[in-house]
Amino acid sequence: MIPAAIEATVARAHPSWHRSLISGLGAVDRADPTYLPALALDDYLPTEGRLLAAFAQPLDSVRYVLIGEGPYPRAASATGVCFMDGAVDLLWSEKGLSKAVNRATSLRNFMKMLLVADGTLTPGKTSGEAMFAAGMQALQPGSISIQTLPHLQKNLSRNGFLLLNAALVFRSHVPPMRDARAWMPFLKEIFVALSDRPLPPTLVLWGKVAAQLDGMPGIERFPRQVAEHPYNLSFIENGSMQKLFGPMQLLRRSAPIPASR
Repeated sequence: MIPAAIEATVARAHPSWHRSLISGLGAVDRADPTYLPALALDDYLPTEGRLLAAFAQPLDSVRYVLIGEGPYPRAASATGVCFMDGAVDLLWSEKGLSKAVNRATSLRNFMKMLLVADGTLTPGKTSGEAMFAAGMQALQPGSISIQTLPHLQKNLSRNGFLLLNAALVFRSHVPPMRDARAWMPFLKEIFVALSDRPLPPTLVLWGKVAAQLDGMPGIERFPRQVAEHPYNLSFIENGSMQKLFGPMQLLRRSAPIPASR
């Protein structure tokens, strides 16, 4: 039996996902009937019923599935959406990136990668005076640069991204890999739903936990992009990520509308 508190989180997802989400939760329950009842009684992130918040857009709109490791380990930051730190609003400051972005290491490196990809920053010169100039340019009146993290999330959604974590929950007293393994049956059901299309979406796998999905049965149907997690500085210079994200111009107010596939 799926606990009522867990099943209730399905209602926050787009209706096109409901059947698959229920199937996924059922798969978790069959694999370990003790897991979901224990989770429902435990303290975990994200809070406020946002366990399945990543599934807000229609299933048929998904062109990419970006899979990170797990929720941020802070209540203010964990939103149920991979990589979107709820504690961050403004992206820029007169010194470059905002303090909140600089504290969020992964987001900082992701933004620097985007700035290299669009030619604003030069590879190997992504700090100091270069970032100062980028920040001042973004803050100019009439700038075409987006100003907030919610706008970045909107641009990712417009390009068809499902922003999902390999582990849907974080608990300070449970090893992240344990929760990640528990959610594997759920992810399999999500991949089944996504694979039942003429053109399956591209999987973008970040970090060690996400990369483990690369060997999951059935995953071979999906095009895949695998990279180190953005908390690594090397992510800024990752050519495959620059090639993938560069044409999307995610830091612009009017990001390109994706072509139909």
